[in-house]
Amino acid sequence: MAGRAGVPAAVLFDRDGTLIADVPYNGDPAKVVPMPGALAAVERLRAAGVRTAVVSNQGAVARGWLTAAQVDAVNRRVDELLGPLGPWCWCPHDTGDGCDCRKPAPGLVIRAAAALGLAPAACVVVGDGAADMGAARAAGARALLVPTAATTPAAHTAAGAVAADLSAAVDLILAGAVSSSGLSRPGPARPWPA
Repeated sequence: MAGRAGVPAAVLFDRDGTLIADVPYNGDPAKVVPMPGALAAVERLRAAGVRTAVVSNQGAVARGWLTAAQVDAVNRRVDELLGPLGPWCWCPHDTGDGCDCRKPAPGLVIRAAAALGLAPAACVVVGDGAADMGAARAAGARALLVPTAATTPAAHTAAGAVAADLSAAVDLILAGAVSSSGLSRPGPARPWPA
């Protein structure tokens, strides 16, 4: 199905709050819990020939709260639970470090797309926050928001599309319904869900 008009070649997932429950500054693989429907969603993408990768901010490394080895151990556990997700691209920097990879900067999206041999425009970034949506837009990828209780109205404004959960997100992706229009400018305001 990938390659059909509108269907992306790849989906770049945010990790915390999107693929797995957001446990702040988690360095313990035993605390990894997939989000509801995550395994089924990833399996549907694989079955349709849509590749995956992960793009994740891990600023706790710069703050000294986690080591790179702990982040890698958590990432390996996610792969064990959901199957291999493809390239893992994560930013170890803090907000004020001035890197080009910490979302909403485009670096992680660009790096993940390149690791898959793709242009960012061939990808959809799926995440739960404004930084995910901003990184997608900055890189020229499509942006699909799957909100959680922590998602801000700004994330809704920046999203190219919004889905209630990962299953609905995959429905939109496989239907080619995540628009790439308006990537270079802020999107229209979207109502905050009730």
